[in-house]
Amino acid sequence: MKITEIHVYSHQLPVKNGPYVIASSKVSSLDSTLVKIVTDTGLVGWGETCPVGPTYQPQHALGARAALAEMAQGLIGANPLHPLALRRRMDGLLNGHRYAKAAVDIAAYDLMGKHFGVRVADLLGGAVTERVPSYYATGVGEPDDIARMAAEKIAEGYPRLQIKIGGRPVEIDIEVLRRVWEKARGTGVRLAADGNRNLPTRDVLRLSRECPDIPFVLEQPCNSIEEIAAIRGQLHHGIYLDENGEDLATVIRVAGQGLVDGFGMKVTRIGGLHAMATFRDICEARILPHTCDDAWGGDIIAAACTQIGATVQPRLMEGVWLAQPYIDGHYDTQNGVKIEGGHIALPKGPGLGVVPDDGIFGAPVASFG
Repeated sequence: MKITEIHVYSHQLPVKNGPYVIASSKVSSLDSTLVKIVTDTGLVGWGETCPVGPTYQPQHALGARAALAEMAQGLIGANPLHPLALRRRMDGLLNGHRYAKAAVDIAAYDLMGKHFGVRVADLLGGAVTERVPSYYATGVGEPDDIARMAAEKIAEGYPRLQIKIGGRPVEIDIEVLRRVWEKARGTGVRLAADGNRNLPTRDVLRLSRECPDIPFVLEQPCNSIEEIAAIRGQLHHGIYLDENGEDLATVIRVAGQGLVDGFGMKVTRIGGLHAMATFRDICEARILPHTCDDAWGGDIIAAACTQIGATVQPRLMEGVWLAQPYIDGHYDTQNGVKIEGGHIALPKGPGLGVVPDDGIFGAPVASFG
């Protein structure tokens, strides 16, 4: 099998009831980049990458499309059934830009699944569940509002809540966590307090010292690994790395040094499903819980995250977050990926299990072949 055509699309995903607020930014609409790979056999594979604006991480939509334009012509003729060789070919064409390469990687896995007649989860080692746990991320808000939201999501069946904090006086964040704990105590729901890199070490220390009775994990509270390392030994709560987990080398380093107790990991940030499977196995070797999700995106990213999430050892699975509750409609009206009862049904069809209606994306912004 050989790649004969690559088409790149831009698609706007307005935030339903937006904006979505995190410590570093507010987003009202996201620009998703979709990749359609056509092969000489007639099979088609789909990939997607959708950064949360240009400030959440050093990634943005125009950068993804520029990187894809730099690589795409050089990928014509490549065999998408060989993910390692494909990744090495992309690395030979362009340094870095894993989030753009991830869209090609995801499309290749979609093609592989269709070629062999199996789901991507089977290609990645085999599903351990057909009902993948999700988690709900609240956004930054006032204590009463977030506590009410937490109660609603617990009632819906979410096994984990991620409470966004930061970007304001730490006293408000402490009050938010206390109010949420009033709703979560005794339910078995796990809690994460996510600072999205925004808290100074002073505030992280105070937050942990004033909430020793609340069993949350601190997810990426500070901007850098160095800041986290400086206060690690003084905290009463576990630390998860998210935005700083840029690549496998970093994952190996922080796990080896004992700097973290788990990860929030994005499929596109680390480079796609091939790298994500390696990350999963590293975490299993060190018994480190983690998520399998992404920053934003539609059904393609949702399916990719759910497929890899279904293969994670259950005791280490912290959930698959989807943007689906914030998005109207689906790319695939029949098989669109959605959260029900705090869990996601693993798509049944071959490959990713979703088949987008490319008519909704309009004309490609770039085509190669």
